[in-house]
Amino acid sequence: MDALKYHGTTTVAMACPDGVVLGTDTRVTAGYLYIAHRQGKKVHKIDSHVGVTIAGTVAEAQNVIDTLRYYANLYRIEHQKPIPVISLARISANIFFAQRYYPLTADFLIGGYDQQDGNVLYSVDFFGALTKEDMVSTGSGSPVAYGILEDEFKKGMNVAQAVPIAIKAVNAAIKRNAGTGDGFDIAVIDKAKGYTELSREEKNQQLLTITSSSRS
Repeated sequence: MDALKYHGTTTVAMACPDGVVLGTDTRVTAGYLYIAHRQGKKVHKIDSHVGVTIAGTVAEAQNVIDTLRYYANLYRIEHQKPIPVISLARISANIFFAQRYYPLTADFLIGGYDQQDGNVLYSVDFFGALTKEDMVSTGSGSPVAYGILEDEFKKGMNVAQAVPIAIKAVNAAIKRNAGTGDGFDIAVIDKAKGYTELSREEKNQQLLTITSSSRS
């Protein structure tokens, strides 16, 4: 199972008092020898209050994402309110665990806001292990990303402080990991706006600010 330990990508996530930040690169690879796509989507909206990042086999991950969306919509229809984030995390963990003898080669980071628990973040691996996290990274570039996250992320910091850290972590992995590359996506989930993704202009402005501050 060593080949499954790291998937060729980098995803990062942080839970803050005022929201959850999800970040990914955009390179899709077939092993480390072939780049299948340079603008792959690795952060996805499940419902208006919750999102997920994926690392691993795209088709298998997309199948699980479709299942999570189904349960989120069904819960909203039956209960007239959003499904708790922990419920979606447990559903995904159950799906992965049920396939443990023929593993779905993907790792999920599931984050969002709900009335019961506030802003929360969960990590689910391809065997169905479920953990609650304040800060986490997955994929082949995660050892590099953790260097940034562990140095700069502090529990209790707000989304505005966490977004640049997510960008720096993903971009550090882009520079040093062959399975990570090309660009990045950032999503923020909070009580006020729900699930939103940074536009191209917002990402460029964040990069410019980070670059300027690093030079000063």
